[in-house]
Amino acid sequence: MLTGAARRSLAGAGLALLLALGAAVPAIAAGRADPGAECPPGQSDCSVWDDDPGTPGDPGGGGDDGGGGDPGGGGGGGKCQWNGRTVKCYHDVLGWFNNGDGCYYKLATPQPEAPEGKQWYLRSCIGGSLGTQTPVLLDAPPPGFGAPPDPEELARRALAKITIATPRIAVAPRRSKGPGLVGLPVWMWGSNGDDPTYFGPTQHASESERGLTVEITATFDRIVWDMGNGQQVTCSDAGTAYRADGPHAGRRSPDCGYHGGYPKAGDYRVRATTYWTVTWRGGGQSGVIPVNRPTGTIPVRINELQVVAQ
Repeated sequence: MLTGAARRSLAGAGLALLLALGAAVPAIAAGRADPGAECPPGQSDCSVWDDDPGTPGDPGGGGDDGGGGDPGGGGGGGKCQWNGRTVKCYHDVLGWFNNGDGCYYKLATPQPEAPEGKQWYLRSCIGGSLGTQTPVLLDAPPPGFGAPPDPEELARRALAKITIATPRIAVAPRRSKGPGLVGLPVWMWGSNGDDPTYFGPTQHASESERGLTVEITATFDRIVWDMGNGQQVTCSDAGTAYRADGPHAGRRSPDCGYHGGYPKAGDYRVRATTYWTVTWRGGGQSGVIPVNRPTGTIPVRINELQVVAQ
């Protein structure tokens, strides 16, 4: 039988060998990935790492006209919406938006003759030919007409100006290079750690309308790794890419890793989600818009650590 020291030495050597096999990690879009890799349902901009070289997927932008919306959650939900899409509550040419019918309204200028208590408006509807203004006679302003700028809406429009991108993720050991071993540390990291659109630390933007300016600051908070076995690991940054010739080769990651390793052998799927906080201020108001970006999954295979006694 081997002593405890001999076992630890063998385990360290095994980790160094397995992680060395996964040192080179080219990028690939989820659509070109190993059949074991997958994106979250309804999300097309997730990216993973794999062996075959490819083109990274579209990192995605801050959102639509309302700002910051994404199918993975966070950042959507402006006050003016039509068919699930956030739109501007006020348009410089078309006027104010009515959530009830999906149309913009502005007063006709000059006003044609109208019965007492009624006014002519120009209506332009999203469901029709937006920009084609039809005169309509109303006895009261439509809902939303004449409302002052909404600071939160401006914040979401400012958010749409920046890019909060979905990172590509990688782990070591990698299933394609050989299985990992029970109880040995796993390294996790995200690509483009020096690109502020992936891991911050911050991004800034502003939006103005009718004399009101709102400024936003988008701050990266954390990346949460789902290890595929019910356990999660939270890291404060992108992590460190494993290198077989690096100073931590054969050891645990210095900043982002599953240090205790998997307790059981098996096949696991690892995914991650980055979390951002967008704070806004303007018009005497302030608020927070949470944003997150879930990645696709990558497979990890873990085998039992076996020691052969001589």
